[in-house]
Amino acid sequence: MRVLITGGGTGGHINPALAIAQKVRNENPSNEILYVGTKEGLESELVPKAGFDFKYVTAKYLRRKISFENVKTLFASIKGVMEAAKIINEFKPDIVVGTGGYVCGPVVLAASLKKIPTMIHEQNVFPGITNKMLSKFVDVIGISFAEAERYFPEEARKKLVLVGNPVRKDILTADRRKSRTKLNLRPDVTLIYSFGGSGGQLSLNEAIIDVIKKYNGQKNIKIIHVTGKKLFASFMDEIKKENIILENNIEILDYMYDAATALSASDIVIGSAGAITIAEITVTGVPSILIPKTYTAENHQEYNARALEKEGASRVILERDLDGSALIKEIEEIIDNKNVLKTMSLNSKRMGNTDVENKIYESMLNLIKLKTRK
Repeated sequence: MRVLITGGGTGGHINPALAIAQKVRNENPSNEILYVGTKEGLESELVPKAGFDFKYVTAKYLRRKISFENVKTLFASIKGVMEAAKIINEFKPDIVVGTGGYVCGPVVLAASLKKIPTMIHEQNVFPGITNKMLSKFVDVIGISFAEAERYFPEEARKKLVLVGNPVRKDILTADRRKSRTKLNLRPDVTLIYSFGGSGGQLSLNEAIIDVIKKYNGQKNIKIIHVTGKKLFASFMDEIKKENIILENNIEILDYMYDAATALSASDIVIGSAGAITIAEITVTGVPSILIPKTYTAENHQEYNARALEKEGASRVILERDLDGSALIKEIEEIIDNKNVLKTMSLNSKRMGNTDVENKIYESMLNLIKLKTRK
């Protein structure tokens, strides 16, 4: 099987694409994979490092408002479709799979025009603009939340397949007992793990200061807070300004390199509401306090967070309502009531999906078979 995969811009699009690529490779070493992205995007660095062939096309971000930049985008997209068509002619894929980001537009559209089986994967509850546009042309749409159905055009809903978001293997296989032993946590210690996505979250960093003040030195509470690399220095400056002397139960990191251990050992997670973060939280079955980032496209993080809140797996605080007291209030309501903690944990685990890659791969095979018969 020859598979062309496209997706880029952010890790939220690239990581699922790489997970799918790895699944295709693992299923059969003779399967051939080509990844198509942009020259400037993060994918141009990550994909070759993961060991996959990479080619690039021209693509630009499409703004929702009418602007001169969209005229440039139109011409770039036309060029991108032509470049993608050339790559498709040379590679001759059996299927083209897109995971979002504006690079998907020209690549998936070119494949659709050539009558090649096409599938897109949407990570969020609220679909990105590219996937929404492509939904009219592709054969199959993999969604990660059941709630996403209502946000796709009605004519596209018959193409939807609920598959979930791919999660890294180290998180899927992490063992809570071993992880807590690794972190030297006694059974009676509550671990609060907070992070604002890979780049950090300024609003969370500001609010967590009061949380640290409250629990600093408490033997039955452990806090691991990840600031984000660019925000670490300013965060530590703020700690000094507040005259906080950090005790052993408070750990501040600029980046979390062992998320699998931290997640599986946690009793509660505090963080933003990116789709992959939510997939990792739910597959681990940990309760959460989610703080959606307001500047994300179409405010999609709030849609993601509300999906967990609706199922009783998370509490949601909007950035405009976030401060130290609001965060402490939510933490106390969860950790001071073992029944609430247990119920949220069960609800979180119920939402987790450990069979995502198999579902995606099966959908790909079924689509190829269906198209071949036609």
